[in-house]
Amino acid sequence: MGGATAGAAAEETSVFGLAPVGPVRTAAYGEHPDQVVDFYLPPPGTDGAARPAPLVLLFHGGAWRAPYDRRHVSPFAAFLAGRGLAVASVEYRRGGADPARAGRWPETFDDIAAAVDTVPGLARELGLPGVDPDRVVLTGHSAGGHAVLWAAARHRLPSGTPWHLASPSPLRGVVALAPIADLATARALDVCSGAVDEVLGEGDSEGGGSDSGDGDELTVRLGLADPAALLPTAIPTTIVQGGTDIDVPPAVADAFAEAAARAGQDVRLIRADGGHFPPIDPTTPAAQTVAEEIARLAGAHPAT
Repeated sequence: MGGATAGAAAEETSVFGLAPVGPVRTAAYGEHPDQVVDFYLPPPGTDGAARPAPLVLLFHGGAWRAPYDRRHVSPFAAFLAGRGLAVASVEYRRGGADPARAGRWPETFDDIAAAVDTVPGLARELGLPGVDPDRVVLTGHSAGGHAVLWAAARHRLPSGTPWHLASPSPLRGVVALAPIADLATARALDVCSGAVDEVLGEGDSEGGGSDSGDGDELTVRLGLADPAALLPTAIPTTIVQGGTDIDVPPAVADAFAEAAARAGQDVRLIRADGGHFPPIDPTTPAAQTVAEEIARLAGAHPAT
C-alpha cells in the first residue's frame, strides 16, 4: 500500500505542479461569482482560418471543496484545445467558508445544470472563432465526472424537480474521468472523506444551503443526485478510470457500468494506467486517450 500511496502522491504532484494556463476568454453564465467559464480555443489552420471545432464542457474535480477550482485543470483544457477541440472550463459553487466542506445543496447542482443549458449558447453569442456549439461533449474529472454523468441524466429526474428536462440534452456524448459515478458505492467506500453526504447537504447549516434533516430526506436527495440511479440516459457514455486509483477506486466506476448494463445502456469503460490524476495530466498517455475518446464521440479528428 505504501508504494501505491507514493505513486498517487507523485501523480498528484505532477498535475498540481503544472503552471496554470490562461484562457482566451472568460465569461459569466450566471450572477454568482463562481458562475463563470473559461474558453480555450484550438489553433487556426495553416491558412490562418478557424475551423469549427466541437465544444467540450469541462468540469473540474476536487471533491466539491472550495480550495479546488478550475485552475488546476487549465493545463488539461489547453491540451485539449491544442488537439483541435474548443473547451469551456466551468466553475461552479463548491463548499462555502469551511474549506473542508464538500458542495452546497442545491446550489452545486443548480450551477451544473445552468452551465450545460447556457454555455453553448453563450459561446455562440460571444462569436468565438472555431467553436461549433451544436457539437457538445461533456467531460469532467472526479467530482466533475459525477457532474457530467448527472447532467446527462436530467431527463430521468422526476418532472417536479427543478433540474428536470423533458428530453435528453442535445449532447454528442459524455467522457467521465475517474468519476464519483455511483454515489451509493462511493458512500460505502467513504470516498473523499464523507464528501458525498456533504454535497447532499447533510448537516449543512451555512447560508445558501439547507439542512437535509432526517435520513429520509438524505435518501430522497441521493436518488436525485446519483447518476447510477438515473439510468439509462440514451447518451453515449465513456468512463476513463485509472486501474490503481486510491482516491476514487475503480469499484465506483465498475458499479456504475454494472448499473448501466442492468438498465440496458452500454457504457464504454476504459481502464487507464495509473491512478486518479493521469487522465487530466497532459504529460501522460491517459490524457491522450481522453482526447481521442472525446474526439471520437464528437465526430472530430484530433490534432496530433
